[in-house]
Amino acid sequence: MTNSEIDMIRAFLAAAPPNRDIAAMRDGYNAIGSQFPCAADVTLTAADADGVPAEWSHTPGAARDAVLLYLHGGGYVIGSIASHRHLASELGRAAGIATLAIDYRMAPEHVFPAAVDDALAAYRWLLAQGIVAGRVAVAGDSAGGGLSVALLLAIKAAGLPQPACAVAISPWVDLAGTGASMVTKAATDPMVQKEPLLEWAQLYLAGAAAQTPLASPIHGDLAGLAPLFIQVGSEETLLDDSIRLAAVAGHAQVPVRLDVAPGMIHVWHFFHLMLGPARTAIADAGAFMAGHIA
Repeated sequence: MTNSEIDMIRAFLAAAPPNRDIAAMRDGYNAIGSQFPCAADVTLTAADADGVPAEWSHTPGAARDAVLLYLHGGGYVIGSIASHRHLASELGRAAGIATLAIDYRMAPEHVFPAAVDDALAAYRWLLAQGIVAGRVAVAGDSAGGGLSVALLLAIKAAGLPQPACAVAISPWVDLAGTGASMVTKAATDPMVQKEPLLEWAQLYLAGAAAQTPLASPIHGDLAGLAPLFIQVGSEETLLDDSIRLAAVAGHAQVPVRLDVAPGMIHVWHFFHLMLGPARTAIADAGAFMAGHIA
């Protein structure tokens, strides 16, 4: 598949200077996010979700009693509300609901299961605000996509009601990096490669086994989890993470939908201001969430 828009994005990514310094990468990710501003009609409000830094985004006409809890990507090491607010807010718009994005704690300063603990704390906080579980959707991209599924497992373990549904965008659900596409798609993925990804996994795990279900949800018992929508690009190294996650969910009798977008790269949704297929994917995710919100 040829797409001039995705070719332009590949060129944009290729022009970014390589950097392995975590502080610099965090600044760089936020800087990239600043190049993709929120729409002018988005209202942003800082929040404190029981000690977890958070931000509300509202679009005109969005329901205030239904919420998308958004978990950003970045390998559990980089990424933030600032880098992803343009994506989180548009997913909320597509679903017709408010969005609460959180800044969960990241490695190496805060290791597993800090991110899961923060996501669960934010979910509990939403319920404490009077938001009914059936009117909460969870979504995230990359590590945040894996964290979304881990959150569902944590909610189950805590005996809390499941949210209405979850959307996992290019999810990282195998921190051991055993998917065949980690190798077979290495030449076509401009963003995620096996060696640095495994380095970040070690920073996050800090000695915990990569097969721990709350770190790598494909090893978890997914029975009883909320309906799941997985979106992944055909050209990304994490393709097999999504395919295997869909299989595990299906075997556990979780309602699951898997969409593989031809020619798309890791979290192509991030580039929705430049990329038509990204806007389509966001609209599909929004329709899925809206269809499951009680």
